[in-house]
Amino acid sequence: MAETVQVEAARIPDRDRLLELLVEHGLAAEPVGEVELKIPCDEADEAACDEVMEHVESVVFDLGAPFVPIKHEGVIYVRPPIA
Repeated sequence: MAETVQVEAARIPDRDRLLELLVEHGLAAEPVGEVELKIPCDEADEAACDEVMEHVESVVFDLGAPFVPIKHEGVIYVRPPIA
C-alpha cells in the first residue's frame, strides 16, 4: 500500500528548487498548493519513508540555504533553523 509523504517548504522558490532536485534524485515528487510537495513512499516499508527524508536532507544541503528538514507526524517541514 502506498503512502504519500508531505513536504512543506518555507517559500515558493524553495519549493520549486526542492522539487527540481528531488526529481533529479529519482523521486516522484509533485507540487501541491504554493509551498507543498507530495512524494509517494511505501507505507509498509518504513525504510522507504526514511529514505525520502534522507533525500530531502541531501537536497536541502545542495540548496546551500540555511534550512533544516524536520519530520513531524508524516510531514517534512523545511524551515530555517531554530535559534
